[in-house]
Amino acid sequence: MIRSFSLFFFLYLFWLLLSGYFTPFLMISGAGCALAVTWFAQRMNVIDAEGHPIQLGARALVYWVWLFKEIIKSAWDVSKIIVNPKLPISPTMVRFKPSQKTEVGLVLHANSITLTPGTITIEANADEFFVHGLTRATAMAAVNSEMDQRVSACEGKV
Repeated sequence: MIRSFSLFFFLYLFWLLLSGYFTPFLMISGAGCALAVTWFAQRMNVIDAEGHPIQLGARALVYWVWLFKEIIKSAWDVSKIIVNPKLPISPTMVRFKPSQKTEVGLVLHANSITLTPGTITIEANADEFFVHGLTRATAMAAVNSEMDQRVSACEGKV
C-alpha cells in the first residue's frame, strides 16, 4: 500500500513539474491521471520492489547526481575524440562480472553504462556484462569500476 501512495505522489509531482501551470482544473486533472495510472498499475500487479523501487530512496538521488557528472565528463571526452582530425578511436569489447545481486541493481548498472557516452552494454545478466567502448580506455573503465561500486552502494549491498 505504501508503494501505491508513493507511486501516486511521484506521478502527481511529475505531472506538476512538467505542466508548470497550477490552475485548479490542471491540478485536479493531474491528480486524476496519477490516480488512474496508480490504479492500473495496482491492477496489473506491477507495484513491487522492482517496478517502483522506493527502497533505494536517498541513495538513488546521490547516485543520480554522481552519474550526471560522469555523463557530462564522458560527453566531453567523446566530443574531444570526434573533433580530433585523427579520430583516435579503438573500439573494444569487454566482458566482466558485475557485483550487483538484485535485478534492480543489474538494470541500473547496465543502463548507467549505456547512458554514459562512449560505452554501451550489449548484453547483461547476473553472470556477466558484455560492454562495447569507443576506445580501449573507456571499455576497460567499465571493468571493476567506480560505477559498479556506486550501484552496489545504491542497492544497499556494500
